[in-house]
Amino acid sequence: MEKGAKSEAALRRCAKAALLLYALKPTNSQDEEKWKREIEYLKMELIKERLMKKEIKLCAFTELFVQLLLLLSIWTFFILFFYLR
Repeated sequence: MEKGAKSEAALRRCAKAALLLYALKPTNSQDEEKWKREIEYLKMELIKERLMKKEIKLCAFTELFVQLLLLLSIWTFFILFFYLR
């Protein structure tokens, strides 16, 4: 959980940095293009991180579901095998 909090804090810093960079508005067009590319890159990294978090949550939920299903199956087997015998 701590790793997720650190990752989220890093993402927020990147987003804030992107906004600040955009607010600087460099004087020449080459710098402006460079900053725009950097901002777009940071936005893409932010999107990738969010998608990865959603995927991790989905995998964790699926794993929990499979474990519960296995536990229920084992429990049912023991009930049927020993109790109803």
